[in-house]
This record gives sequence, structure tokens and C-alpha cells, in this order.
Amino acid sequence: MTQAAQTEAQVLVPLTTPEEVDQFLTEYPLAAVFKAGTCHKTMQGFGVLETFLQRHDLPVGFIRVVDWRPASNHVAQRTGLIHHSPQLILFRDGQPQFEVNNWDITPQALGPVFEAHVPVREGVASVATDDNVEPYRRLMRAYLDGQLSDWAFQDQYVNMFRDDASLRSQREFDLLSRLFGDPDAYHGGLHQLGAPQGRGDLKVRVQELLTELG
Repeated sequence: MTQAAQTEAQVLVPLTTPEEVDQFLTEYPLAAVFKAGTCHKTMQGFGVLETFLQRHDLPVGFIRVVDWRPASNHVAQRTGLIHHSPQLILFRDGQPQFEVNNWDITPQALGPVFEAHVPVREGVASVATDDNVEPYRRLMRAYLDGQLSDWAFQDQYVNMFRDDASLRSQREFDLLSRLFGDPDAYHGGLHQLGAPQGRGDLKVRVQELLTELG
């Protein structure tokens, strides 16, 4: 395996206008469009997609739906598919071949599609995005420095995670979700979270997470 193959970069293109959508689908006969929403469903869905992009050669255009609404609407009009976010649509020669939405963006759903339709890479690609984990680092440092109580930290962390629509790797998603699990289980109120220390010593777990995030 060559070094070039090992470090091959994933094609990840922001699609901010209808014209950019059309240009992207013309330039890449086999491609996908990923619509990014406004909550952690997007982060989780892209994390799943990222694991397949490491091994398969598929250009992906992404649309931040709230910021680039005309591009999102254009995809819906062009394909006739009902809009969802997150949403992953596979295109061949500009025509939609497969779609999957929301929590259904899973390894079980994507595996057969990638195996049947998407070429395997020679090496492993890196999938780079502009998102970072610094807001989580700041919050965790403030907690470790004694600026936040256990309960205040838990509340702020869970809400930050719930509203996080970043395009993250599966590794980052798994790490960030490790402290308190799935925030969708807590819509009834903070009391449903249980005691912050319920999973073990919270300060120890926060410090370990900070170390792993780097």
C-alpha cells in the first residue's frame, strides 16, 4: 500500500446554492448529498457515513439546511424526495438512487448500498471537516476548575450535545456521547438524567475524555 493511498483525502464539498448543487452532480457521476440539520442526529448520521467514506470512494456534497436553504430546496425539487435533515441521497448521473433519513442512517442501512454501488478505495481516506471540539473542552475545563457544579455541568453538556449539528467523525461522536449517553432520552427534564455521578466518578471521566480528545 502506498503512502498516497494511505492519506487520500475525501472529497467533501459545501453546496451553498442551487447552482453549486447542479455543478457538483455534473462533475461527479457517482456522488452523494448529505443534508445537515440542527441537532445531534446530524452529528450521529455523518459519523456513520464517515466510517464508510474511509474505505469507499464517494464524493459527498453537504448542505447546512438552515444556512443554505435554497440549495436544500433545490435538491428536494430536483429529486422529488421529501426533505429531511439529516438526509443522505446517493446519485448516479444526477439521478437519485437511494435515500436514508434521520435515525435510519445506520451501518445496517448503508452497508449493502456501499457494497453494491460504491467503489472500494485502495487505502484509507481522511475525512476532514471544519468543526472542532473546543466548546466541549472549554466546558469540561470550567467544570474541572470548580466553576460548575456536577448538575450544572451535566445540564450544559447535554444541551450542547443535543444541539450539536457538526459534521463529526464516528470516533468524536462516540467519545462525546460517552459521558451521558443519548440526550433524546432526557426531553422530559433534567431530573430524568439521574445523578451526574451515576456512571462513576464524573471528574475522573471528564479528565479521561479531555485527554482522549487531545
